[in-house]
Amino acid sequence: MGAQWKAKHKEAAANAKGRIFGKLSKEIMIAARSGADPDMNPRLRLLVEQAKKASMPRETLERALKKSSGHQANAVNFEHLTYEGFAPHRVPLIVECLTDNINRTVSEIRVLFRKGQLGAAGSVAWDFDYLGMIEAAPLKAGADPESAAIEAGAQDFEPAEEGATLFLTEPTDLDLVCRALPNFGFGVQSAKLGYKPKNTVTLGEAELQEVEAFLAAIDAHDDVQNLYVALAG
Repeated sequence: MGAQWKAKHKEAAANAKGRIFGKLSKEIMIAARSGADPDMNPRLRLLVEQAKKASMPRETLERALKKSSGHQANAVNFEHLTYEGFAPHRVPLIVECLTDNINRTVSEIRVLFRKGQLGAAGSVAWDFDYLGMIEAAPLKAGADPESAAIEAGAQDFEPAEEGATLFLTEPTDLDLVCRALPNFGFGVQSAKLGYKPKNTVTLGEAELQEVEAFLAAIDAHDDVQNLYVALAG
């Protein structure tokens, strides 16, 4: 399934934009804790650029920045939670959440895992690589992703959606490679740290539909940011 699972036809959903903005807002709030100036905070700069490319309204972006720095009375403090376990048919799964209510999220994620198996920390992470993941699109025809990966310092690359390329880096090289890629013909669309499976599970059509339904239910939860699944595409 590549680096990150995405629900089929998700972008066509009526509330897709709202969900994207909600997830980006949470990420921005977390990143801004290390400094609210994008020029001095590489992670925040990338998220702000991503928000602009997603057409996030300026007011929404500014509100997220203010909430993170406590400039508003209703400033929100989000906590990062990671869950490991298995989808149906023993498909390894890592779920990343951002929540302002840990007890609520823990309880609701346990319920969503009823048809799978919720594991302890480390139960499946050993079968994933933790990497920098950069989605970038060619800035001009003929841009060579292999050459760009080598020159920019990426570890590897693979095709992504809509003609883009997913560049994989060491976690500490994420910002360095992001800055370098435009010099070699690729414009960065998104960048993050995430999990890539070392091995994948291949399923039949009926089993795959069951797993997709399970993943879609988890992905629909408001606190879930990312799903990483060891499922063959």
